[in-house]
Amino acid sequence: MTPQQEAFLDQYLASLPSDQRETRTDTIAEHFCADEYNANQCAKLINQGIKTASCSLKEGYDIEGDPLPEVGRLGIVLNWHQEPVCIIKLTDVSICPFNQVTEEFARLEGEGDLSYQWWHDAHIEFFTNYAKEVGANFTPESELVLERFEKVYPL
Repeated sequence: MTPQQEAFLDQYLASLPSDQRETRTDTIAEHFCADEYNANQCAKLINQGIKTASCSLKEGYDIEGDPLPEVGRLGIVLNWHQEPVCIIKLTDVSICPFNQVTEEFARLEGEGDLSYQWWHDAHIEFFTNYAKEVGANFTPESELVLERFEKVYPL
């Protein structure tokens, strides 16, 4: 984490009662999406409370050897320039095949026109490209890691 990101996290932690600070779990700092426009748009939507969910290709975690996210993890949401925008806390993590993602979850992602069709089309394109980059194979049956979160700072 950069000093600016650490300071942002410290401001949030200072706002918590000491017992909550001591039980704090893992924290990451990252931007959403793979390009500047969408990273900044997602940060804005999360900060506004419109975007409360995200998903990723499970095979990407497997290939990279990364552990799956866990409920309670804090995330510093960054814009494309790696500046902190807000902090989120994971409230639910589940695995689901791409072709079984619900309309409700697609709407919680808060992007596009909020329709399932928009979500489906945008994510087919995104996961197809991402899979090629990491040497994965994306199909409609590919498992996704579905994450739900709440914005906890600033309120």
